[in-house]
Amino acid sequence: MVGMRMIRRVVPLLSRPLSTTQIRNGSRIPKSSPPLVSLDLPDEWSSNFTHSDSPPPSPKYTDNATARIIDGISEAEQIRASIAVEVSRMKESTGKVPGLAVVLVGQRQDSLAYVRKKIMACHEVGFRFSLAELPESCTEEEICDALSNYNKDASIHGILVQLPLPQHFDEGKILNVLSLEKDVDGFHPLNIGNLAIQGREPLFIPCTPKGCIELLLRSDVEIAGKRAVVIGRSNIVGLPAFLLLQRHHATVSIVHAYSENPEMITREADILVAAAGVPNLVRGSWLKPGAVVLDVGINPIEDLESENGYRLIGDVCFDEAVKIASAITPVPGGVGPMTVAMLLQNTLEAAKRALHLT
Repeated sequence: MVGMRMIRRVVPLLSRPLSTTQIRNGSRIPKSSPPLVSLDLPDEWSSNFTHSDSPPPSPKYTDNATARIIDGISEAEQIRASIAVEVSRMKESTGKVPGLAVVLVGQRQDSLAYVRKKIMACHEVGFRFSLAELPESCTEEEICDALSNYNKDASIHGILVQLPLPQHFDEGKILNVLSLEKDVDGFHPLNIGNLAIQGREPLFIPCTPKGCIELLLRSDVEIAGKRAVVIGRSNIVGLPAFLLLQRHHATVSIVHAYSENPEMITREADILVAAAGVPNLVRGSWLKPGAVVLDVGINPIEDLESENGYRLIGDVCFDEAVKIASAITPVPGGVGPMTVAMLLQNTLEAAKRALHLT
């Protein structure tokens, strides 16, 4: 009888309608403890954060203030040159070279462009490269079969699935097929989990966040003890960037589409990582004077004067930010080249492990 009384008392609590404070952007966020997946909501930035054509008031700065440009192209070139030397030595001593395989589903133009960059980078440093191209109409089983074949191929040391996949595929299920030892994108749950736990070492760190940290370190930016803010919480960039900055002893906050007063939060950041995928989301008024800004956004906008009819801009309004920040990455030419360099570095490490060279 006691158990029945308890049930009668609990059921009305669970069925009680959510208060207005629990509803954001038309989505319900329950306060009880449901399965975590049920809490996942899309970050619809574009509908919630729009800017007028005229820029908002910015912090005071002198007209000639200009941030130092963090050149991702030159830093990535140095890393690739170092990798090429190691590959040459590996080939001389073992007769083998690192192998990278990419599984590409569909014909998204941005995905095709990213794959072309990876092919060029692999050829430049002496990697073997293999590409499995599948139509968008393929089945999940066909994608998993391609991954399984690469898992078994001893000449392939790193495998990645070019993301995003078409929406009808179960991304988690597909990524779980990847061999942990070949997950050079660092998206396997065990790699992310080990990144989150102190005292654990992931086999691979996701390439874009790893590239961000590398740029900070190579630019002599102090991370430990600083206040960092990450805009965006994707599994690819935002979440691992948050975890990685924590491992480097920054005090880290995440801003997302459900955050209240995002400008106030970002204005406290000594280090800002913008990875929302919204062009010019971060205006000058969002920045703390002297902040270091890493712009991960790559957003095509129409530009009829450009050869391709479009140009790329970041999540940060560069013209405003460059007058307030102490250092900033450009788009393009900032974080993007470092992402590819970190992919090569991860693949080299995977090959060295497989060949017992570490």
